[in-house]
Amino acid sequence: MAGLSYGFTMLRKDSSLATTAVTPSSPQTSQITRLIDQVSTIIVGKHEQVTLSVICLLASGHLLIEDVPGVGKTTLSHALAHSLGLSFSRIQFTADLLPSDLIGVSVYDRHKEDFIFHPGPVFAQVLLADEINRAGPRTQSALLEEMEERQVSAEGETRPLPSPFFVIATQNPGDQLGTHPLPESQLDRFAMRLSLGYPDPAAERALLVGDDRRSLLQALQPVMTPEAWAQAQAQVDAVHVSAGLLDYLQALIAATRDGRWFALGLSPRAGLSLLKLARARALVLGRSHVSPEDLQVLWVPAVAHRLQPLAQSGRSAVAQARALLEAVPVP
Repeated sequence: MAGLSYGFTMLRKDSSLATTAVTPSSPQTSQITRLIDQVSTIIVGKHEQVTLSVICLLASGHLLIEDVPGVGKTTLSHALAHSLGLSFSRIQFTADLLPSDLIGVSVYDRHKEDFIFHPGPVFAQVLLADEINRAGPRTQSALLEEMEERQVSAEGETRPLPSPFFVIATQNPGDQLGTHPLPESQLDRFAMRLSLGYPDPAAERALLVGDDRRSLLQALQPVMTPEAWAQAQAQVDAVHVSAGLLDYLQALIAATRDGRWFALGLSPRAGLSLLKLARARALVLGRSHVSPEDLQVLWVPAVAHRLQPLAQSGRSAVAQARALLEAVPVP
């Protein structure tokens, strides 16, 4: 999955907008740093991906992790839930999984002489949708309302989901047997797509000689309370965005729609999601404002999964998104 590698490299450092002045760290910023460090003790050698995952959840986004089996996708989800002290639920997506297996079902109670709704695994603060692309389109689409509206409509009633609510979905590469591609409407609801990749030699040696990951997971203690996490999320919207930064963001979005790069451009939802991710990254780094670097670092993981390159480009979505980013100047 080398094509999904995202580097923390700033493309342009000469812009007057690319200031990186850091404000004194808030208590939330310090806690977020400890959260990233703790999860990184479980997912060894993947500090960049762990940081991006935390940024995604801090921005109230849903996360899609695409990679081959066995590289730590599920472990990362467990570690994040444990470290945030949030309720966790996992469901294994298979070809015969039904929407009712996910959202719940009403069962007739003879004593009460009424149907009683039994909530499904979706009623958790962190839902791990494991191997989501092994389920059929009908079951995949059952998550659309939950991801967008944070609610479930079933049996003629609408039920709110717990807050916060995150979907962390894992999927295997599309060329593996028994997989179904996610519809565009669902891909657009994921704020970010990541790939963990294989560990480097040093990280793999640490895994081989270290303690079992399951034991380490069970020993994890929450670094932040749900209340502290909610406060950190509220701070995201307070991060300043300049008019020049918005000009840059709009130029990037417009470039995806001009017909030279992609079959279809980014939706307004994608633009809003990218802006909130940029605010979250600035907060994690202790800044009170968004810089072009935030957009540049987040551009590929936040938009590549939403875009389909033109056939004549001969590039993957990741490569095409990166090429567009390099072609659009900072105002």
